[in-house]
Amino acid sequence: MNKQVKRLIIFNITLLAVGCFFSFTKNENNSIECSNNECQGQYVGIEFINGSDIAHQFSNKMSVKVGDKLKKLFNKGEYSQVDFDNIEMTTKGMGSGNVIYYLKIPFIRVNSKCEAYTSFDHVGGWNHKPALKARKQQLEKALMKNHKLYISELKTTPEGLEEYWIQWKNKITQSICK
Repeated sequence: MNKQVKRLIIFNITLLAVGCFFSFTKNENNSIECSNNECQGQYVGIEFINGSDIAHQFSNKMSVKVGDKLKKLFNKGEYSQVDFDNIEMTTKGMGSGNVIYYLKIPFIRVNSKCEAYTSFDHVGGWNHKPALKARKQQLEKALMKNHKLYISELKTTPEGLEEYWIQWKNKITQSICK
């Protein structure tokens, strides 16, 4: 085999490997799937970029997906809320520069529109106590009059991620629940 053919083969193999790598990281980097029973997914990648907590932003993305799914279930008459007791949250690789952050947010069915929750959020971070008091103040304006936030117990991973998960009745979706 001549040098030109070898180079062409090596180039094609390299191109294929790079394409597979980017395809894999794109698909795995930030994937969330929701069913009628849960939302789950993982972030695989860099922890921090220029001091910004990139990995923890996965909690933000999950919160949006869960809130959207709870509203869809509500509109279909499948009244639900997050099952705080069975949330699964793991982190691997913290401190190495790269992390795998896995989340599973399960739902439980409730009997009526006004037992359901259709908004979802979180407050937390790596190796520091979450600013729960500040988040409560921020979310006060999202609440209907005489309603409260429903807040999970503090969830932690062995590697130091700490999260409170928060749900409430959405003012628009559940306006009948005054």
